[in-house]
Amino acid sequence: MSMVTLPGLRDMIENISRERNLPKLAVQAALREALLKGYERYRRTQRMENPGFDDEYFSNFEVELDVEEEGFRVLATKTIVEEVSNPDHEISLQEVREVAEEAQPGQEVVLDVTPDQGEFGRMAAIQTKQVLAQKLRDQQRKLVQEEFQDLEGTVLQARVLRFERQSVIMAVSSGFGQPEVEAELLKRDQLPNDNYRANATFKVLLKKVSEGSHRGPQLLVSRADAGLVVYLFANEVPEIEDEIVRIVAVAREANPPSRFVGPRTKIAVDTLERDVDPVGACIGARGSRIQVVVNELRGEKIDVIRWSPDPATYIANALSPARVDEVRLVDPEGRQAHVLVAEDQLSLAIGKEGQNVRLAARLTGWKIDIKDSAKYDYEAENSKIAAALEERRQAQQTAQAEASDEKIEEEELDSDLESDLEEDTDESLIEEKIPFSGASADGSGTESDAALKRP
Repeated sequence: MSMVTLPGLRDMIENISRERNLPKLAVQAALREALLKGYERYRRTQRMENPGFDDEYFSNFEVELDVEEEGFRVLATKTIVEEVSNPDHEISLQEVREVAEEAQPGQEVVLDVTPDQGEFGRMAAIQTKQVLAQKLRDQQRKLVQEEFQDLEGTVLQARVLRFERQSVIMAVSSGFGQPEVEAELLKRDQLPNDNYRANATFKVLLKKVSEGSHRGPQLLVSRADAGLVVYLFANEVPEIEDEIVRIVAVAREANPPSRFVGPRTKIAVDTLERDVDPVGACIGARGSRIQVVVNELRGEKIDVIRWSPDPATYIANALSPARVDEVRLVDPEGRQAHVLVAEDQLSLAIGKEGQNVRLAARLTGWKIDIKDSAKYDYEAENSKIAAALEERRQAQQTAQAEASDEKIEEEELDSDLESDLEEDTDESLIEEKIPFSGASADGSGTESDAALKRP
């Protein structure tokens, strides 16, 4: 069998495997696909017999690599036929029987169609090189996707490699002893207090494993995701890992809308154990546990509050560190509440540029209005609440009435369509039962007449 030699094939496979962290079998598979594309390019330049090759034309061809001999062969699977119409896919029975007398039409044989060493051509070699680079990238992306697909939402250790525009390119690993893979930390996922310098290490949350063949890292990581705070507390507080204390909700503003406001997080915790203080467990002795989390997040302010099944108590806790006088659930269905605080607590309850009340609203899921206790007019507020509830009730009734009218119109339309269909069906039945019954010139009846006259 003939062979196209590739000097240094073995060393090339080993080097690619080592540089790209790919198994040798994956490199060989990519090389076979690239060589087959190169052969296709060679055949197209030759324009043999069939210049109009489609995408499936070379589906019966394959490349066989010989790493020991450092070369490759091209093999074609052809069907035995009496008369050949396509020599790339078929071979004559007479030709095969010269070698194997027992051959029969319809059987398949594998033939060596390797071109001569000098015929493969420069253009085919360029095509092979381009396709190989693409196939190797595809293999890498596939392996990365398989390796990290199940790690989405988990926290990894990352190392800063370089900077591209506003993104930070970091190196992450799926486990001990595994090769590092590039990941991208977008601007919106960075923390304002982080100092991203070369080789600096950070804990990051694996946000997404991208698919497709787009350029750049396919792993997206985040330092601003609330899941990172949950992981850090679970890692630092044994009671959370032992499920004695549970994290109910987290609201985080890692990138505030104003540069005058720092990052802040509110976290609600609870426990079923009477003797356990969930807030104290998260804070630790003299704040030792929460301080570890704060240091990892570069000084981010964190409020740990006690969750409560009572919405009023929960809202009051969520506005910590402000002291709340009263919480009025003015619209439980619409989840709206008025929170009454003393005048000296107003700024603390609202927070700088509204950050405290904004996070409390996100944490509890309620719309919160901060009111001054001394200036709160109960009668006026009750009237406004009653008017708002009545307006919403009327809007709901109107919407229900409109929906009911639409349903009636649809039912009437369906009824009219059914009536039309019944009329059309009756007319067609009449036409089928009473066909035309004219007489012929000689007075004999038509075939239809005869059919009607039969008993």
